[in-house]
Amino acid sequence: MSRAQTASLISMPVKSLNISSASTLLRNAMLPLLGILIFLSLWAVLAKNIDTSLGSFPGPSEVFTQAQVLIEEHGAQREKANAFYERQEQRNAARIAQDPSYNPTIRAFTGAPTFFDQIWTSLYTVTVGFLIASVIAVPLGIICGLSKASYAAINPLIQLLKPVSPLAWLPLVTMVVSAVYVSDDPMFSKSFITSAVTVSLCCLWPTLINTAVGVSSIDSDLLNVSKVLRLGPFSHVMKIVMPSSIPMIFTGLRLSLGIGWMVLIAAEMLAQNPGLGKFVWDEFQNGSSESLARIMVAVLTIGLIGFALDRLMLLLQKQVSWDKGAVLR
Repeated sequence: MSRAQTASLISMPVKSLNISSASTLLRNAMLPLLGILIFLSLWAVLAKNIDTSLGSFPGPSEVFTQAQVLIEEHGAQREKANAFYERQEQRNAARIAQDPSYNPTIRAFTGAPTFFDQIWTSLYTVTVGFLIASVIAVPLGIICGLSKASYAAINPLIQLLKPVSPLAWLPLVTMVVSAVYVSDDPMFSKSFITSAVTVSLCCLWPTLINTAVGVSSIDSDLLNVSKVLRLGPFSHVMKIVMPSSIPMIFTGLRLSLGIGWMVLIAAEMLAQNPGLGKFVWDEFQNGSSESLARIMVAVLTIGLIGFALDRLMLLLQKQVSWDKGAVLR
């Protein structure tokens, strides 16, 4: 074989690798970017032709401008808060210099929450609601998956309560929280508890159902191994049931978190919990010419956070799952 033929054979895998890399880059980066550019172009064109009572529907440039304004408002509010606390420290230091027995107090800054403060409130609320639902749904799903009798008893309740809208739950939850959560110095506001409980009630079911299905679908060979080893109930669950059903459990958790994030916005609108839902509602009630653009900033933020939460759950699933191939993207 000549040197030219040998060089040609060596270069063929390299060329195939380059083509494969280019194809992967096109699929993973260029096509999503192209889709985003097409969406922005259509949005910019169509927005000009939509007139509302507050003016033209905002296009990408108007939304970007309002996003910058919200960032500037957040910075200005933080500067006010820092100046407020500095003044208190100076007054307290002067007072202590005159009277060493004086016990200084620091009052909390009572300025209006910024857009980023409201993002944090929404994330905190949905996390609490999601964790409450998960703590209830995963053990209950395992019980339903292991016992056909338990599943037969609980399934009618699941089918009855699963389709209930958060708008139907919210008045009931509000009344119960108002009646039960009574305190002169509450640790949490009633609006926060109402929103978190509503999220829990609505995102409970996907995790419960998927966990039950995953547990009931465990390979019979694994069940036989458990019998041969004579594992106790707790060991059986921890060593056989949980590892085998992790993919289905996390599928339910991802669905529940997505539903909880959607439900939260509506719950915050009605419960007036100071999160993104209240921000959208306040801007809608404000009725200024910038309100539509600010609402669109919130809408895009909600979508980006929802996507990030889903990716976070996927990353967590990859870390705890023994079967990496079973992880759905």
